[in-house]
Amino acid sequence: MKRILLFLATNVAVLAVLAIVTRVFGLDGYLEAEGGIDLKSLLIYSAIIGFTGSLISLAASKMIAKSTTGARVIVQPANSTESWLVAAVQKHATRAGIGMPEVAIFDSPEPNAFATGARRNSALVAVSTGLLQNMRQNEVDAVLAHEVAHIANGDMVTMTLIQGVINTFVIFLSRLVGFFVDRVILKNDRGAGIGFFVTSLVAQIVLGFLASSIVMWFSRRREFRADAGGAEMAGTPNMVAALERLQAAHQPAQLPAQLKAFGIAGGAPSGWRRLFMSHPPLAERIAALRARSH
Repeated sequence: MKRILLFLATNVAVLAVLAIVTRVFGLDGYLEAEGGIDLKSLLIYSAIIGFTGSLISLAASKMIAKSTTGARVIVQPANSTESWLVAAVQKHATRAGIGMPEVAIFDSPEPNAFATGARRNSALVAVSTGLLQNMRQNEVDAVLAHEVAHIANGDMVTMTLIQGVINTFVIFLSRLVGFFVDRVILKNDRGAGIGFFVTSLVAQIVLGFLASSIVMWFSRRREFRADAGGAEMAGTPNMVAALERLQAAHQPAQLPAQLKAFGIAGGAPSGWRRLFMSHPPLAERIAALRARSH
């Protein structure tokens, strides 16, 4: 979940900066076309801003992940654990047909791991100290295989493209809403007024929140695929054992109520909350792996 939140947060921050820059330099002059709105220009503008934000987030993903988690890349293994980690990632990367990722460790008592990077042959796999301390070696190996599967599947690139399309339509529709409120409801005919800017900003936030359910849907589907890839490389029993270990370490009761839907274990949310989960509940992932093995 950590890499998803980092990616989304970076994307939102970049979009905000780009929106301010385009306004300051007057690059959003499409609203002045014959006193109305030029839909073609607006769509092109929205696509440029939307994909730029998403692509910058992807390009910076490794750097941001390292800085925010404090992950230390293993350049030269300092002990047997680090040597084994590097060798295990190398084994899975070779089998998956990708270049050797950077391997890192970050300090956290929670069992966790993530993979990120703009390219399949130049990625990063990081594990927490809590994962190494609380899991057996075969379970850690399965987690590493799961993360390598994410890289091999090109999940970050696919998520970037999906996010870029979503950004495009969120920006496009929010500007249309702002234009409608400014011109039709507030009767402003002297160019884009305060009504446009306030309304389009609010609409962009609301639409962005609602549209994030699409990104979360893809994120949940990719977890099932990565589980399957991890099972192929490390063995289904080991992948199931790793997920069961995570399930035991992240019981819903241990999380504050407001965080349960976003925890790695996921709990068993229902209704609209399920739309915004980045990961499926571990129980569902375990059941899918067991069904696959029969």
